Amino acid sequence: MIETRGYATHDESAKFVPFNFERRNLGENDILIDVQFCGVCHSDIHQAKGEWGNSTYPMVPGHEIVGRVSKVGSGVTKFKLGDLAGVGCFVDSCRECSACKADQEQFCKVHTAATYNGTEMDKETMTFGGYSKHHVVDEAYALKIAEDQPLAAVAPLLCAGITTYSPLRKYNIGPGSKVAILGLGGLGHMGVKLAVSMGAEVTVLSTSPSKREDALKLGAHHFVVTTDRANLRPLAGTFNFILDCVSADHEMDMYLNLLDIDGAMVLVGLPENPISAKAFSLAGNNRTLAGSSIGGIKETQEMLDYCAANNITSDIELIPITEIEAAYERTIKADVRYRFVIDISTL
Repeated sequence: MIETRGYATHDESAKFVPFNFERRNLGENDILIDVQFCGVCHSDIHQAKGEWGNSTYPMVPGHEIVGRVSKVGSGVTKFKLGDLAGVGCFVDSCRECSACKADQEQFCKVHTAATYNGTEMDKETMTFGGYSKHHVVDEAYALKIAEDQPLAAVAPLLCAGITTYSPLRKYNIGPGSKVAILGLGGLGHMGVKLAVSMGAEVTVLSTSPSKREDALKLGAHHFVVTTDRANLRPLAGTFNFILDCVSADHEMDMYLNLLDIDGAMVLVGLPENPISAKAFSLAGNNRTLAGSSIGGIKETQEMLDYCAANNITSDIELIPITEIEAAYERTIKADVRYRFVIDISTL
């Protein structure tokens, strides 16, 4: 076994302490990554605090992992020593079911091994995430990272990037598309960058007037404050697509009514409470209300390559790992522009 160390929480208080543990020895197809940076996702907070009801402890969060390959198994062909590599939200799946064969391993019908707060394919061995010095992963579930991008700012692409890229691609967003990004946070700021790069006319819908300048700097063409409903009346029936990045409870109908004929609103934020929408808000204009969850390995690599080609990374605040609890509290208050990333050298 490979000895390593990380930062772990041992209960729902989400208080973090140093934690020594072991990674598995390299198998034939495994790589060892010396982790350099790990993004802080809002889902880390939900799971560390036990808010989704599925948390197991001790927990080492982190599924936006980037670093360099320091060892490779005898059968590895995708990576060589010294390569940059990334790990996203899952580290294995059955590889044989219809979902896996359709390159949607995140929906594996047998078992998707989450990067942390989950189990390996044996459904018994706990997984530990990227708030740690080392990570062992099968090369098939690792991502190749371009050398010419700022590595810390690439880390959030492994979740925030693919979470927003996937629905934009699925709904064929491009030149001529009128897109609204609902919520300008860790997900929303990536949605803006990606939709603008794809040629869409982008409007940011936000409850925070203070984010107007940021939205326009990110490339958005318009900014609308949604706390005054009068601002929304001229937008009724105008958008082809709304990417809903809000994790707090919010009304669906108000935004669904902004969609044009055959428009779609896709949820990527994860509010704690159930959502509701009036049937007429959907039937009117043949609207669609849908959800989207990350992407498979193939699509995640496509996203990374697209971002490298278009010079797209996340806007980040780099922190030492000792500030993780403060980062959690600031994230909850939406006090981050726009994603915290841990410098693992501080561990």
